Amino acid sequence: MAIMTHGAGAGIRRREFAGVFAMLALALGIPAAAVHLSRPEDLDEATDLQRRLIAEVSNIVIPRTDTAGAGELGVGDFVILALAHGLEGSRAPMSAQALPVLARFRRPDGSLRHLQWLEHELGIRGKGHFMTLSPDHRRELLRALDAEGFAQDNPQHPWRTIKALILTGYYTSEVGGSQDLRYELTPGRWDPNLPLEPGDRAFSSDWTAVDFG
Repeated sequence: MAIMTHGAGAGIRRREFAGVFAMLALALGIPAAAVHLSRPEDLDEATDLQRRLIAEVSNIVIPRTDTAGAGELGVGDFVILALAHGLEGSRAPMSAQALPVLARFRRPDGSLRHLQWLEHELGIRGKGHFMTLSPDHRRELLRALDAEGFAQDNPQHPWRTIKALILTGYYTSEVGGSQDLRYELTPGRWDPNLPLEPGDRAFSSDWTAVDFG
């Protein structure tokens, strides 16, 4: 059983953006998965293994169903880029007192190296690198981390930031925004009352309909 049950379809058009245009792309509604990594030195030197890890984590959070999984759409690369540019407050200083175990992953400015933390945390929990574990074991570890991260007494847990970026990356992609969600051009037609059936997809224009928990 995956953490999220959204998912999957054909490919997605990709464009190349310089790093500083990532936030602009998001603001303009350009599919997040279209962002292409070009200068890894600007992204805390993310390794190939870390890129594989965040792609796999993205696929576990939003696996393939009748639409493509998040990792398949390049959401892992989006997360790396988003972390580098501080989306979801990821470059804000963190309190060392709030989570002392994170001290080794803090930058000189007090912000957290989320990707390095995630790789280390999953490795400790799995007693080996996450990518060497079986698919079932990976899902089990991430499910436990997810439950811990969203516990009421962990408001600054770094997993919350990572998961929020995975969801943002997926639901601003072409597949997530127009296939996994229902898309209707705004303003469209006004219907004061709409029937709602079990299993109906949320509308991508109604962001509050997306469950970020």
